[in-house]
Amino acid sequence: MRHAYLPLALGLGIAASGIVAPAAADEKPAPRITVVGEGETAASPDMAILSLSVLREADTARAALDQDNKAMADVIDAMKKTGIADRDLQTSGLSIDPRYSNVKPDSKTQEEPKIIGYRVVNTLTVRVRDLDKLGAVIDSSVSLGVNQGGGITFTNDDMSKPMQDARKRAMEDAIARAKTLTETAGVKTGKIIEISEQSYRPMPRPMAMKARRFAAAAEDSVPVQAGENTYHATVTVTFEINQ
Repeated sequence: MRHAYLPLALGLGIAASGIVAPAAADEKPAPRITVVGEGETAASPDMAILSLSVLREADTARAALDQDNKAMADVIDAMKKTGIADRDLQTSGLSIDPRYSNVKPDSKTQEEPKIIGYRVVNTLTVRVRDLDKLGAVIDSSVSLGVNQGGGITFTNDDMSKPMQDARKRAMEDAIARAKTLTETAGVKTGKIIEISEQSYRPMPRPMAMKARRFAAAAEDSVPVQAGENTYHATVTVTFEINQ
């Protein structure tokens, strides 16, 4: 009988121990301050991204595609001859669409639009790493059949250096703001508790060239200004406050 009550007695002892032990008091968080720092840096672009399209229309899809293929093949061959590598040439779009007849708005009879031909558009994305060749590349592409697109985006091949500079400036700005606020309040900043960061690469800055302006652009040698790209970083930093 004594042995039968032993497990129960041990269990009660554990339960009693758990009730008697005092719970640890929650520590109050140290006073803190959170600030947002911003930093920017500018860099001259060293690369341009072109979007060039060849549009052809014909009575049949086959004929339109054949004409478009011939013109785009000539454009790609010219790009390679100017020194653009294969890795910088990429087909980014191909569409084959029917062309429909227009129904006259004053027509008394309801007529379904009819297919009267086909339109093929082949789009080529080109990365030009030597900006001195940019005007010549556009000129040759227009001469060989590019008649749509023409968007230009200036960027930097290596964005790590300007982004690093922007982050440093953002952190320096956050520290300076925290120091100004705490000194004004009569306290001091302590150790950093938390840092979070948001970086913004420059938005694409396309220079659109409409199809009707291509011929004139080629004759004028396509003057282009690259300008500068701005890189932006934002950091949120939480400091302890030493009173």
